[in-house]
Amino acid sequence: MRRSGLHRQHGKQGAGGGGGGAKGIYTKLTIAVVVLLICTLSLLFSATIGGNRGSLEPSEINAEELWESAKSSGWRPSSAPRSDWPSPPRETNGYLRVRCNGGLNQQRSAICNAVLAARIMNAILVLPELDANSFWHDESGFQGIYDVEHFIQTLKYDVQIVESIPEIRQNGKTKKIKGYQLRPPRDAPIEWYTTVALKKMQEHGAIYLPPFPHPLAEEIDNPEYQRLRCRVNYHALRFKPNIMQLSESIVDKLRAQGHFMSIHLRFEMDMLAFAGCVDIFNLEEQSILKKYRKENFAEKRLVYKERRAIGKCPLTPEEVGLILHAMGFDNSTRIYLAAGELFGGERFMKHFRDLFPRLENHSSVDSSEELVTNTQGLLGSAVDYMVCLLSDIFMPTYDGPSNFANNLLGHRLYYGFRTTIRPDRKALAPIFIDRENGQTAGFEEAVRRVMLKTNFGGPHKRVSPESFYTNSWPECFCQVSPKNPADKCPPDNVLEVLDSRLENKVTSDPETLAEKNSTSRTER
Repeated sequence: MRRSGLHRQHGKQGAGGGGGGAKGIYTKLTIAVVVLLICTLSLLFSATIGGNRGSLEPSEINAEELWESAKSSGWRPSSAPRSDWPSPPRETNGYLRVRCNGGLNQQRSAICNAVLAARIMNAILVLPELDANSFWHDESGFQGIYDVEHFIQTLKYDVQIVESIPEIRQNGKTKKIKGYQLRPPRDAPIEWYTTVALKKMQEHGAIYLPPFPHPLAEEIDNPEYQRLRCRVNYHALRFKPNIMQLSESIVDKLRAQGHFMSIHLRFEMDMLAFAGCVDIFNLEEQSILKKYRKENFAEKRLVYKERRAIGKCPLTPEEVGLILHAMGFDNSTRIYLAAGELFGGERFMKHFRDLFPRLENHSSVDSSEELVTNTQGLLGSAVDYMVCLLSDIFMPTYDGPSNFANNLLGHRLYYGFRTTIRPDRKALAPIFIDRENGQTAGFEEAVRRVMLKTNFGGPHKRVSPESFYTNSWPECFCQVSPKNPADKCPPDNVLEVLDSRLENKVTSDPETLAEKNSTSRTER
């Protein structure tokens, strides 16, 4: 076809301009071949020099700027209702009892869902029961961790809450309602609660849902329901005063020497066994991890090299240090470690400590007897949670199935777009593997290029599989001067919207704090 076209063009030129047509075609073909050759050589040269590192342009991250909160773009947190939201009626359909299992933050998500389920069914919520955690061996219960009075008071215009189901008298006898036991399907739709669960509640007066890990779909096409989840998570669920005071004391001591970063270093036995990442350990340690996995998780074929290559393994302490160093943080950086007992001991911490010697945890910051008493089991996790929430920068090393990291990411976003560093383990894996194989040239530049593509805590669209508890934008945020009227901020904060006469208003309300700083953040 190409040759036929050239003949037609040649014939046409010959009719109009004599013998000059052949020379013109030859010149054009020569130029085309030269241009094609230059482009090909240029592409080959770029690929050879760049390898798998991408662009040759240097990537810069200003570590100093990361100590400040991310740009808010005019958004601020707001979980106050923006449409008609009536108080719960006096007449209800019965009582809802739930038991929340898992660790502190899985339980926290379950509590949010329990409140929403009670609202959906017009039920009275019995104070949620918290499982004695098998890993932490903790039996604190709701009353031992959270401020019960604050919880009930904050949600009084959303649901009725009681500490226990009252006994009833019938035919001269006292009777205790236990509740009909139901097991909700995973990620159940709202319709399950308004049909199956509601029917049993009306028949028996109460229902009991154990356990309660993932009982409600996260993505609900009702922004007011999502805002209720935020009211529970970021306003109603407040730790007891002793936990809050201890956390603030640790933060004050850390901040007395300037900025500090918190890292959730997920390198404990349970997570390593879950991920199936055992080959970096000695034979005895591998045996321990395999035994733990067999006893606690479903059987599954896991190949370390395959898992590592796709970013399914938690970052090692050394890898965390190398990432921070590549980003421009130096050995003066003060780091608070939120972690349980690190598996494999100090040998895995050595390289990290060499790069960043100013490592702290709650015991090293405050070794008082009060701290030891108040940081056992889930209480210690609660203190770590608060310190990480209030830190200038937060970095999770394994935010996939980690409820601690996921909830903190969402809480810090809501608390004023506080900076978070979220390493893309899948993108970083081949870079670390190359380094282990001796290919160290361009290592830090490659790490920086990956990290530049991550979000450092600003507002961003939630894309599956990101959890609502990790990113509640835009449902739980608003704009003072919005482009979309639906994003306009309510006139007051969440409690004032629901009751202008509410007493004992929380002075540390995140919306109030965010509003005070909104001008500086908006201008950045």
